Amino acid sequence: MKLLTNICRILTGLVFIFSGFVKGIDPMGTAYKISDYLLAFHISSPDNLSLAFSILLCTAEFVTGIMLLSGAFTEVASWFAALFMLIFTPLTFYLAIYNPVSDCGCFGDAIHLTNWQTFGKNIFISLPVIFLFIKRKETARTLKRQAAIATTSLFVLFFWTFIVTNILYLPLIDFRAYKPGTDINQAMTIPQGAPTDKYDIRFIYEKNGENKLFSIKDYPANDTSWKFVDQQSVLIKKGFVPPIHDFSLTAIDGGDATKDVLSFPGYTLLMATGKVEKASVMNLVKGFKAAEAATRNNIRYYTITSSSKENAKTISAKYPVLFCDETTIKTIIRANPGFVLIHNGVVKAMWSVLSLPSAELFSDPDRLVAENQNKRTRRLIITFVLTGVLIISAFCLPYWTKEV
Repeated sequence: MKLLTNICRILTGLVFIFSGFVKGIDPMGTAYKISDYLLAFHISSPDNLSLAFSILLCTAEFVTGIMLLSGAFTEVASWFAALFMLIFTPLTFYLAIYNPVSDCGCFGDAIHLTNWQTFGKNIFISLPVIFLFIKRKETARTLKRQAAIATTSLFVLFFWTFIVTNILYLPLIDFRAYKPGTDINQAMTIPQGAPTDKYDIRFIYEKNGENKLFSIKDYPANDTSWKFVDQQSVLIKKGFVPPIHDFSLTAIDGGDATKDVLSFPGYTLLMATGKVEKASVMNLVKGFKAAEAATRNNIRYYTITSSSKENAKTISAKYPVLFCDETTIKTIIRANPGFVLIHNGVVKAMWSVLSLPSAELFSDPDRLVAENQNKRTRRLIITFVLTGVLIISAFCLPYWTKEV
């Protein structure tokens, strides 16, 4: 029985660690998903509150997993895990039935699940969680109190550092459709022979003041006692949806500028700001300095925003402005403002204000792209080595201290 308890403890711990970690990679994306949930339930929330809840949710999942894996405060962790499943299992069942939000976001953008798949996943995870909750008294002293406090504190500090870094310097791993290396033109293309949407035609007929729905196979074509009312097309199977299907840029005069931007053979720098009025003036000034450096080196520049023309006019007089959907901008880059360098429609690099390169580097954009990639690779290696060492240490800690 003790072996089964430890297996459930380790398995549940790893699932919670993974779920919290992938959310923590993109805490802004998790905040957007939380806002989607709140809107689906007709609840308005400030962006800062959604981000705070995102950080709290990521941390709670990750630390719960660490406590279970390391044996630190396992009774408390069992309560947390049970509370998570008690809240989210009924919630995902509701989402599966009514589908107000298409993707739950439980694994961030790393793994996309349908709402029914998410509900099934939660049912599966609930089994070891319930077992651990029942056996929580037997694992209450898996790790000594001093070691448990030190271990938990260390991981909270590490994870908060990890989250803040991803907010300030963009996500460590980009799971989105616009990640560097993406050919936007190709990602918007529907391959020849790809499955299309399939619809079923339904007919509404009226008889004796009562409406009835018929399919194309059984509608009363020759029965004059029925009166035709309406016809409906019902989607029964979704066809192929390209990874990028909502990218559109509009010039200030209303013309479509998408093709012009994506077909330009040279480099183009985009400063993306969902709402100009919500961006820091200091950060916008830094962006304009980068724009000046780019244009001096024959790099085209545009500000892309979802603001109204009235709010954008303060910058449109000096810098070219294109308009884009706010959700699309938030999907492209998790910063306001954020910066995207593209070459012939291919995303080459992305920066937040804090990671924006110095002006002189824009004189050699190829070198700029290479250095950006090297920095991201070094950051990725350091983070994963450190994360791996810490998680392995957490797993081995109860055995080193002979508490299991």
